[in-house]
Amino acid sequence: MTFKMLTMGAMALTMMTGSALAASGTSALDDPAKMSPFFTDAGMKTLRSEADFKTAWMSMKPDEKKAVLKDCGDTTINKSHADFCAMAKKMGG
Repeated sequence: MTFKMLTMGAMALTMMTGSALAASGTSALDDPAKMSPFFTDAGMKTLRSEADFKTAWMSMKPDEKKAVLKDCGDTTINKSHADFCAMAKKMGG
C-alpha cells in the first residue's frame, strides 16, 4: 500500500510539474534578440516606424514569421503585445 501511495504521489508531482513548465513557456514575442529590431527602446515598448518594421519583418525567416503570427493569435499574448501584433498581422497576414 505504501509503495502504491508513493508511486501515485510521484506521478501527480510529475504531471503538475509538466503542466507548470508548459504554462510558463515563452513565446517568440518574448525573445529580446528577435524582437529588438522592431522597437526603438530596450524595454520594447515603442515600435519603430512602419517602414523600419517592414524591413525587420522581411529579414525574418518564414518559420519565425509563422511563429510570431501564431503567438499573436493567442489572446493572452496578444493583449501584452497588441501594437506589435497589429503591425505583424498587417505585414504578414
